[in-house]
Amino acid sequence: MVRVRFAPSPTGHLHVGGARTALFNYFYAKAQGGRLILRVEDTDQARSTRESEAMVLEDLRWLGVQWDEGPDVGGDYGPYRQSERTGIYLEYARKLLEADKAYHCYCTDAELEASREEATRLKITPHYNGRCRNLSPEQAAAFEKEGRRPTVRFRAPLRDYVLNDIIRGDVTFKDGMIGDFIIMRSDGMPVYNFCVSIDDVLMEITHVIRAEEHLSNTLRQMMICEALGVEPPRYAHVSLILGEDRSKLSKRHGATSVGQYQEKGYLPEAMVNYLSLLGWSSGSEEELFSVERIIELFSLERINRAAAVFDNAKLDWMNAHYIREADLPRITALMKPYLMQTGLIDGAKDENQLQLEIDIIRGNCTVLADVSTYYPIFLDRDPLLEEDGRAFLQLETSRPLVEEVLKRVEALSQALDGEVYKDMVKEAGKVVGVKGKNLFMTLRVALTGKCRGPELDLLVPVLGQSVVCRRLRWALEQMN
Repeated sequence: MVRVRFAPSPTGHLHVGGARTALFNYFYAKAQGGRLILRVEDTDQARSTRESEAMVLEDLRWLGVQWDEGPDVGGDYGPYRQSERTGIYLEYARKLLEADKAYHCYCTDAELEASREEATRLKITPHYNGRCRNLSPEQAAAFEKEGRRPTVRFRAPLRDYVLNDIIRGDVTFKDGMIGDFIIMRSDGMPVYNFCVSIDDVLMEITHVIRAEEHLSNTLRQMMICEALGVEPPRYAHVSLILGEDRSKLSKRHGATSVGQYQEKGYLPEAMVNYLSLLGWSSGSEEELFSVERIIELFSLERINRAAAVFDNAKLDWMNAHYIREADLPRITALMKPYLMQTGLIDGAKDENQLQLEIDIIRGNCTVLADVSTYYPIFLDRDPLLEEDGRAFLQLETSRPLVEEVLKRVEALSQALDGEVYKDMVKEAGKVVGVKGKNLFMTLRVALTGKCRGPELDLLVPVLGQSVVCRRLRWALEQMN
């Protein structure tokens, strides 16, 4: 059975790069009828917190990622937090020491730094110089007597290694690329690569799907698996996500965490759809996919080696689509808090009326927060005239057009519905001799103060005859 893992470090909200990795693991597990394991890599005790772990898990749930084993759901291969597996790592370090595949290193930080400086001076790669590689028991005892606390170093085999990466093909690690590396610190805490290797073996992980920045770690992990006498997992290293300037995506590019996008009003289905296309291709021209469809089409072989560029405009387009297509009660519930926070509505607002209003303006919203920009057009007050709309109230035809429409609305004896409004505007345009943009934009600005917004034949019936008349009079005042 395919067993994949997503292994976040709980040091803050989930980065979009991590989110994509989690989704690729989730899609692959589902596509292969396998299992997704959530493993928390929290050995960095100075930066890892349970609060951050909770945030990461909440971000994953918001995206719809469902794991089969993990710290919150349990499983047969736990514990699923590395901080709770220290005894396991100590046991495997002991086994490697007994097999002479690791050794105690007593070098001080000052000695190691001096060795690095010497390597730099000689213009050679700074590896550990092997000073403690073959210590006699007497030499080790002497260091112990000095009060030195040893690390545990792994004996790196002196040969080439070839990684057959599912995405990147054959990657050769030449002999001498790394020296003997630490697997246990002097304080007894295990090092990242050692923990990962042991966990992948004991949790029977079959495929490791992760970002290409981990490619350099793979050699150490392959060596450890070999020393333990087990086959390593299959590896698939996914390309990085770049900003639009083609540098690595970072905070200077704007929002980079899932939590930030959620707060700004992006929908999870838009984020999942967009992130799935950063590096993966369905093989068709389609761009809009449900999770079920992605899982049906997903394969690691269709992941591109090239770096993916995060295109905010594309994400905005996708999000706007999902806002338009979402179930109306759901989108109303999601938009309502933004209206409450900005004081545009209160708890007494009629739910059916709110749904009607949101249905009219959601087509103009790129993110949920945009509802606060467009909702004021429903309030019983004069519009706020946007600067770019002022020009449409200064046209030669503006005053006669607004006066003609006002006269017709005031004289109206039937309900002001969308069809009546369209007929009225058409006739008024003929009388004044105006059509096209100057006709429709003038009335849009007159009724809303904005150059952009919902279709007026949908808006006007909701505003009602008296509000429409009052706003047309307001527009005439602005022309003065």
